[in-house]
Amino acid sequence: MICNPYEIIIQGITSSGREFRPSDWAERLSGILCTFGHDQKLSYAPYVRPMMHNNIRCVAVDKQLEKIDPRVYEFIMTFARDNDLRIIDCRTLMDEVYGDTGEA
Repeated sequence: MICNPYEIIIQGITSSGREFRPSDWAERLSGILCTFGHDQKLSYAPYVRPMMHNNIRCVAVDKQLEKIDPRVYEFIMTFARDNDLRIIDCRTLMDEVYGDTGEA
């Protein structure tokens, strides 16, 4: 599975098909909610995480974030819209990849 059905995926590709820069944008955007553990290891929040799909950097956003922290959710969605990035529901993405069955 490339993502979870309860996530929205922001793909690092613009509507004109260009790759979004800088190359670490997904890690930076996901980093706004990350924490450092006792072992000084970076941990992404369960609601926003970087991912790769077809060699395209993406950010997966849990839909629950909209209820938990609407301001952060709106910030992320505004970032995606302002930068002309593709926003797609994970279920739609899974249908594109696997067909309607959701299985490989």
